[in-house]
Amino acid sequence: MHSTDSMTKKPSAQPSTKRLPLARTGSKSGATKPARTRGKKFLSYYKPYMGLFFADMACALVVSAITLLLPLCAQYITQNILGGNSPHELHDIYLMGAFMLALIAVHTLCTMFIDFQGHMMGARMESDMRSELFEHYQKLSFSFYDEQKTGQLMTRITDDTFWLAELYHHGPEDIVVTLLTVTGAFIILVKINVALTLVIFLFLPIMTVYALYFNKKLKHALRSSKDRIGDINAQVEDTLAGVRVVKSFTNEEFEKHKFAHANHRFLTSRRDGYRSEAYFFGGLGAFAQLITITVIVLGGIAIVHVSLNLADLLTYLLCVGILIDPIRKLINFSRLYQDGITGFQRFMEILEIEPDLQDAANARELTRVRGKVEFQDVSFRYKEDYKDVVKNLSLRIRAGEYVALVGSSGVGKTTLCSLIPRFYEVSAGKILLDGHDIRDVTLRSLRRNIGIVQQDVYLFAGTVADNIRYGKLDASEQEIIHAAKQAHAHDFIMALPDGYNTDIGQRGVRLSGGQKQRLSIARVFLKNPPVIIFDEATSALDNESEKAVQDSLEKLADNRTTLVIAHRLSTIRNAQRIVVLSETGIAEQGTHAELIALNGVYANLHNMQAKI
Repeated sequence: MHSTDSMTKKPSAQPSTKRLPLARTGSKSGATKPARTRGKKFLSYYKPYMGLFFADMACALVVSAITLLLPLCAQYITQNILGGNSPHELHDIYLMGAFMLALIAVHTLCTMFIDFQGHMMGARMESDMRSELFEHYQKLSFSFYDEQKTGQLMTRITDDTFWLAELYHHGPEDIVVTLLTVTGAFIILVKINVALTLVIFLFLPIMTVYALYFNKKLKHALRSSKDRIGDINAQVEDTLAGVRVVKSFTNEEFEKHKFAHANHRFLTSRRDGYRSEAYFFGGLGAFAQLITITVIVLGGIAIVHVSLNLADLLTYLLCVGILIDPIRKLINFSRLYQDGITGFQRFMEILEIEPDLQDAANARELTRVRGKVEFQDVSFRYKEDYKDVVKNLSLRIRAGEYVALVGSSGVGKTTLCSLIPRFYEVSAGKILLDGHDIRDVTLRSLRRNIGIVQQDVYLFAGTVADNIRYGKLDASEQEIIHAAKQAHAHDFIMALPDGYNTDIGQRGVRLSGGQKQRLSIARVFLKNPPVIIFDEATSALDNESEKAVQDSLEKLADNRTTLVIAHRLSTIRNAQRIVVLSETGIAEQGTHAELIALNGVYANLHNMQAKI
């Protein structure tokens, strides 16, 4: 028996305001967050890499400066050396050529630094964001996952963060290069010919209006496309996870049609996106070409009127070429911005969903648990507009008592047990563990003292030992083997090709249903908690395995609080108390013999199963 209970205080932050799950709020989730708050959050990911960021920006400055210097070098050669009748023309040309080669070398080194270290900075930020989002996923409650598609959540942690990282790297660099290059080119062009420069820059306001119009359309199209690719991921994940069911019902064609529908919706969203993208980039590219043609035509006219010489026109054309490149960078930045900011919005939509189950402000650490569980007028419903699954239920379970919950499907047996570890929050009433409201203790300490074997067994990809060790991560090999023996799993494990080191495949597909169930039971044996919940834990076992596990279950239940949910009444004959649930609450309770003698609900259930 575990010793008397005590609690140690553990400070915890105030629970944040709850938000509706994403599925209920759609794409507008998180829209209530102030833009300033999101802006600070956006910039915060630069903080750990400020040194690398400034080095990247310094290299971008050098690249911009060298880009502007090269046309000036060409102008110096054409005007000062070739047009100045210098006696050392070849020497001066060679010298200037060497200087230009040095500039190109520095330009190349800086570009390489930007390409490698800049991208690595973006990749590190992407890694940070993925870690943060994954950690947040771990905090969200069952009610959130009840309404989400795994494929959509995977898209947000992979695709969205990738494009956001691209924006983090290329965004500042493109802005700096564009501003410096455009400003420097403008100054050079004005010095060569003011009138021609003003004509060229008249194109910019028109380009801006055009870009803003189609940029808005592109943003909506990209958002729709990201949502649709999430749907495709969800469809693929769902179909592949249930591939055995698909094949057993020969419904491959049906799954093809479901996927085709999702794929068609994605194709439609991409068509809208590509159309907007074509108008956006094609139009801006046309404006860039118009600028070049304008320079050639008006520059030629200026030469005819002797207001511009050929050397200046050559320099002018080189500068215009330089000017067009940052315009293209700006166009690319617009696309990158839309991809990245859309990804950031979707990223924040998840991050801004507060877990609806959090530690209270003065939550305490639960230690030395005995296992007394009490339900006091507990009611629960999954959603506000749903009817109560459990209503005004009161039940006391003594420390160390072995209690079985039975009843027809849908009366709330599994729900009741899910409320004890706070997988869901009660709608009314309270649940006590050793006399303490479970809402006043930390979730971690509460769940650490409760072991659960669920009806729907989940095993992770990896070895047999890895899956058993999940019950106690620092367990030794001897402890793992001992737990397996208690669950009557040791013999079948040793018959596997590599014993405890056998890879069981995704979700344990290489094991039978009974074998998977016994591994999940072994995990709880290894955890060795004072409160144990078996949710129809023997439902997948054959008669021989069921008896073996039943013996070990009763051994584990000795002096421990044990709740067993069972449809097979034969498995709970030895329970100290059987609680029969109905839609109105507790219909009757007592030992197996007492309930049979009562000739009520339990006796009817027992007689029905005896006839099968």
